[in-house]
Amino acid sequence: MFRGHTERNLDPKGRLMLPPEFREEVLRHSPEGKLMLTNFDGCVVGYPMPEWEAIEESFRKVNILDSRLRNLQRFIISGAVEVVLDKQGRILVPPYLRGYAKLDKDCVLAGVGAKFELWDKDIFEARRRVTEENLDMDMAALAQSGIELKL
Repeated sequence: MFRGHTERNLDPKGRLMLPPEFREEVLRHSPEGKLMLTNFDGCVVGYPMPEWEAIEESFRKVNILDSRLRNLQRFIISGAVEVVLDKQGRILVPPYLRGYAKLDKDCVLAGVGAKFELWDKDIFEARRRVTEENLDMDMAALAQSGIELKL
């Protein structure tokens, strides 16, 4: 599991140093250090290979006659790129993904369970503030919908 968040800097070439616990999680799933990056929700999302393969498999099962699903598949799958940890534990975030997520230098790396997200620091902090402001209302809506969330 990827947990917690930390501030990170992209180097001028677009490389990001993963923290040791994130590197260990990647290597646990792929001894070669392979993982997939893609664009989603305004950030770059990193998936260990088994998680990514499950996503690709789920897209094989969707009704391609639905243009919304085709567009979603096109966006997520065509945005994906395989990257490999280098000897220093860095990954190279390609320019198109950096542009999509508005990544320059100051970033936040957030573990969110089976994946991690890479955010522009200012955007991440703004989203956290909005989530915090709406927390009670959102929790009540979840409870009313019947979703049981254990905290």
